[in-house]
Amino acid sequence: MRTVIAGGHGKIALLLAELLSRRGDQVVSLIRNPDHAADVTAVGAEPVVLDLEKADAADLVATLKGADAAVFAAGAGPGSSAERKYTVDRDGSVRLAEAAEQAGVRRFVQISTRGAGQPPAPGSDDIWAAYIDAKTQAESDLRGRALDWTILRPDRLVDTPGTGLVTLTTSPIPHSEVARADVAAVVAELLPATHTAGTTLELVVGDTAISQAVADLAGRVTSDGAAPLTD
Repeated sequence: MRTVIAGGHGKIALLLAELLSRRGDQVVSLIRNPDHAADVTAVGAEPVVLDLEKADAADLVATLKGADAAVFAAGAGPGSSAERKYTVDRDGSVRLAEAAEQAGVRRFVQISTRGAGQPPAPGSDDIWAAYIDAKTQAESDLRGRALDWTILRPDRLVDTPGTGLVTLTTSPIPHSEVARADVAAVVAELLPATHTAGTTLELVVGDTAISQAVADLAGRVTSDGAAPLTD
């Protein structure tokens, strides 16, 4: 499987690239800063310097040609402005999804966030409100595209070692946290799991092995009639 990861130098993206490379997949990681190329190479991925905010659309399509899947793992990051929440978290996803359509790459996994699809909590600052709104708009755009998309909404991210045990569901769940390593492992498991196409998934730490949690979604959707979360 050949996978293109946007936001390739992010913590989750690097963990994901290493997992995919170890299982024999080809990974192309899009990075904005050429100084990050060595870190990407170290986890077994091919670095491609391509800034989602500025790149020519044709270059993005060309990079995606021949891939089996695309993952949007980019984000403006802490300390960024409200404006960049829109230009990266929303517009970056839109540009990647549009290019995937043009390149014939149907499988698309978007890493979103818990809270997307709902108004920001009362009292939220402007930056957080922009972040949630940008993620919500990115999700809405993806749902309207002719792609085999899966949206993943992890809750509060932590840098503790992954447990390999999660709760992954199409239904709302209580707030908790999840290790970035486990988010990466879930995305790796989701990529070939086409039974999750068209679903929006919430993710927290739990007590189900990741492979089983993803496999269980097939039975849940078919037998229980569970539908994707909607805005």
